[in-house]
Amino acid sequence: MEILASVGDTIQEIQTKFGLDFPLFMAQAINFIIVAWLIWKFAFKGILGKMEDREKEISDSLKNAEKIKLQLEETDRKHEETLKDASVEAQKTVSQARDQAKSHLETQRAEAEKQAEDIVQKARDSMKLEKQRVIEEAREEIASLVVMATSRVLGRELSADERDKFSDSATREAKLSSS
Repeated sequence: MEILASVGDTIQEIQTKFGLDFPLFMAQAINFIIVAWLIWKFAFKGILGKMEDREKEISDSLKNAEKIKLQLEETDRKHEETLKDASVEAQKTVSQARDQAKSHLETQRAEAEKQAEDIVQKARDSMKLEKQRVIEEAREEIASLVVMATSRVLGRELSADERDKFSDSATREAKLSSS
């Protein structure tokens, strides 16, 4: 019991030194518990609820940010695919344009060659006609010279029949010699 008496003395001594009034201490402890409960009930619960709501909003925002990031990556991938497809399509178009240009060039070349052949053929035909015209003129001139030479050799003027006869004869001779 001595221990209890010693503890009681120690408590008495502390109460005296610090001026502790036990009934007042109990009243203050009860007041503290009531105030702590009121703060917990009306202040901390609201604050904690708001903090939980805010944590949820932050969590949702992070999830949405992750979704947006994935959507952005998907959009970038689709954009790259679209660019790749457009590049392939552009290469096809360029290839087709080259083929068409080549075909058009070959067609133009063939047409130009045909036109050149036509021009050469027309020039040949024109030369043949010109040659025949010159030969006919030369024959007529030769026939005229034969008639004139014959009339001088004979020393007289030839009749129309004789002129026609000598002219036809000279023309036949010229035709035979040119063939």
